Amino acid sequence: MKSRTPVLVTAAVLVGLGLGASVLRGQVPVSEAQPVSSPSPAQSAPARPAALNPTALNEGAARLQNEANTVDIVKKYEPGLVYISTEQTVQQDPFGMMGGGQQQVEGVGSGFFVNAAGDILTNFHVVRGADRIQIRLMGNKQTYSATVVGRAPQYDLALIRPSKLPAGLIKPIPLGDSDRLAVGQKAVAMGAPFGLEFSVTEGIVSATGRRIPIGFSGGAQGITQNAIQTDAAINPGNSGGPLLNSAGQVIGINTQILSPASTGGSGQNAGVGFAIPINTAKNLLARLQSAGGKAVYAPRIGVSSGLLALQNTPAGPQPVALGLSALSSSARQQFDLPPRGLLIKEVSPNTPAARAGVTGGRNTRDFQGGRITLGGDVVTAVNGQPVDSLEDLQAGLIDRKVGDGVTLTLVRGGKTRQARLTLDAAAFQQGN
Repeated sequence: MKSRTPVLVTAAVLVGLGLGASVLRGQVPVSEAQPVSSPSPAQSAPARPAALNPTALNEGAARLQNEANTVDIVKKYEPGLVYISTEQTVQQDPFGMMGGGQQQVEGVGSGFFVNAAGDILTNFHVVRGADRIQIRLMGNKQTYSATVVGRAPQYDLALIRPSKLPAGLIKPIPLGDSDRLAVGQKAVAMGAPFGLEFSVTEGIVSATGRRIPIGFSGGAQGITQNAIQTDAAINPGNSGGPLLNSAGQVIGINTQILSPASTGGSGQNAGVGFAIPINTAKNLLARLQSAGGKAVYAPRIGVSSGLLALQNTPAGPQPVALGLSALSSSARQQFDLPPRGLLIKEVSPNTPAARAGVTGGRNTRDFQGGRITLGGDVVTAVNGQPVDSLEDLQAGLIDRKVGDGVTLTLVRGGKTRQARLTLDAAAFQQGN
């Protein structure tokens, strides 16, 4: 297996790829070419130089400045890039129906040094289930074994540490501030697409705060996070590599691509890639470094959804939490509920929500295909960001750390209030 990069699949049709030779760069369409004739003696005399076009000069200078900047970034910070290869033993037939047997599955990915101690940040899915992890550095054929220091499946992040790596080979890449990103900024992606080690692509930040499922919750179900969208080419094998700005600072960790369903096989770059904001990783670093190889989790404030609908699954009907926007306007009016929000069914004791005075519902009603619990608070925003589901609430909490304060906007009985809560260490324990 060449990569474990999760691929966001969408239906897409690529058109306009059959371009004729006449429109290739540096060529002139025949219909626009001027006839060629022999110069007259007058024409052969040296011509007076035409006035230089300042706009063309400025554009050329800008291109050269951008190229010089890219070359400088690559030369200075590519030594901090890490090529990661993994091996995993997989039971081919766990039920023994076809004789059993084991298979060695290989994977590749990318990572980068984040400190002088040699810690390497990468995606969780790059090292997930690996029995053996090895790293290699640019210009060095030597491989070094590495172990997982901490993992954060919900964030699709992991911290690994190599053994017996000479300190002189450790080249940390400076971490930037993803909260200050602007659409249109330069973005340089480093990694090993399709196993092509130490490759570099360039583009721009196409969007900030793009809400997509990232990470693994329970089995392999992603949880919604804010991501950076870029058109810098990202492909399988780029996973875990850094996305840098024009200052050479890491602004994100490349994690997923949007791939046309028509391509088949492994996901291919379609100009839409996603990176985990570096500030999310920065907030996790201390916890990952002290995790002792175990997992760290996103915070929970201790609430459950009061609006559930039954959804058919292979395992039978399963309850799914919904936001109030799923209700009809007449139903919301009947129950005196706002147009959007997360209706609270229950608040667990001794949790941040309980201490902040968030109230659960008391009156449960069944309806065709679901159940609603009324009388409790409705969360309509977290830190000013609109909320209409548990995923929205998680997205507003996922980049927080122990001791952070969170402001919830609550509505009950047509009245709006603010509740301030603090995330203690217990909020980050699995099961809360």
